[in-house]
Amino acid sequence: MPDELEVPSHANPWLIAGSLSAALAVAAGAYGAHGITGDVFFKNTFRTGVQYHMWHSLALLAVAWFTGSRPQTGSGAAQAKWGHRAGVLFAVGTVLFSGSLYIFGITENLPQPGLAPTGGLALMAGWLTLAFAATR
Repeated sequence: MPDELEVPSHANPWLIAGSLSAALAVAAGAYGAHGITGDVFFKNTFRTGVQYHMWHSLALLAVAWFTGSRPQTGSGAAQAKWGHRAGVLFAVGTVLFSGSLYIFGITENLPQPGLAPTGGLALMAGWLTLAFAATR
């Protein structure tokens, strides 16, 4: 058995990112259900973070399918390029939006102001970018 994990050069990074993100969302959901014992408001805030985290993990899997199914030349390459941009927006948006809700739910203190709205804007931009990618 090799000492290092070898990732094939043809592996789609969005499939890996989406799968790992979904696994983390499941773990966060379990923590939220069993580990947060404070006020219901904070538990619900954490749960909202989990829901957005899972939905956008699935969005990353959609990006994996979209970018992987495009031809690597011509308009297919342009579509894939915009699909990758959507993936970045989904990943960044999930970290900022869900991450800030996780912090708030656990600590009961607001993290840096503006993180959640910035993350939400990135998530919306990701969906719009994916739609744009389909039209290229």
